[in-house]
Amino acid sequence: DGRIDYHNAKKAFVITCFVKFNDEILLLKRSDKVGTYKNKWNVVAGYLDEIKPLRQKALEELSEETKITKDKISRIEVAEPFEFHDEEIETTFVVHPILIELKEKPEIKLDFEHTEARWVKKEDLSKYDAVPNMLESAKRVLK
Repeated sequence: DGRIDYHNAKKAFVITCFVKFNDEILLLKRSDKVGTYKNKWNVVAGYLDEIKPLRQKALEELSEETKITKDKISRIEVAEPFEFHDEEIETTFVVHPILIELKEKPEIKLDFEHTEARWVKKEDLSKYDAVPNMLESAKRVLK
């Protein structure tokens, strides 16, 4: 279908979207049906496997993974990307952190990629067994 397949790539481009309402961040627990980081906590994320603006891809991932729609968003901010190398899976990720602030706290409807959703304070992010680059992404968008 024209998308880039990053599943066995040594370098992959991704977005990590921190969904924020007031002083809470939405964390999602990855299911055992995903390719990497099974049962780890993360934010809305996805491969940049199509040539699209980052904001558009963020809206698509947000809708797909949580059913949150564009009308619930008050602001989207894109931070500087960074590279993260995961020795364990021998992959370098070019991570594009994105902050999505919401007007109201929505009902979350998860797809197959996640088993649980939890709203947490920024200072509690480090307490979760998360994907390896989540805290670095958080530093870039949660000031």
